[in-house]
Amino acid sequence: MSDAAFMARAMELARAAAQAGEAPIGAVIVDPESGEVVAEAHNAPIAEHDPTAHAEIRALRAAAGARGNYRLTGLTLYVTLEPCAMCAGAISHARIGRVVYGAGDPKGGAVDHGARFFEQPTCHWRPEIESGLMREESSTLLKDFFRARRATKS
Repeated sequence: MSDAAFMARAMELARAAAQAGEAPIGAVIVDPESGEVVAEAHNAPIAEHDPTAHAEIRALRAAAGARGNYRLTGLTLYVTLEPCAMCAGAISHARIGRVVYGAGDPKGGAVDHGARFFEQPTCHWRPEIESGLMREESSTLLKDFFRARRATKS
């Protein structure tokens, strides 16, 4: 499968998150050598009563469990939104080899915005980063979700 196919799956997960009332973010972790999907998840902090239940964290936990190792060296993480500082830290500790994300997040992102976590001298591991895959679709999903939430609160 291609990067686009894996990101399309992440988008499906993001839509499922939106249906559940969660911020529409999806993540898929893939072994690029075999093409195997090792783990996938969507945002669930509301459902899990857990502020750390971001799509990336949930997918990392599932991948580590599936692999029996917290080191996920060489795997690729596809995520619909630029990871925040918490998720970037977890990605670094897991030794993910490559991160492919859709929409940038100027407010909360920490890869190409904000803290630029992987550029810091204290960062232990720096994955390869690719941004912008399905950017418009991811951005539109997020904007529509939050616009609808604001409309129901007024």
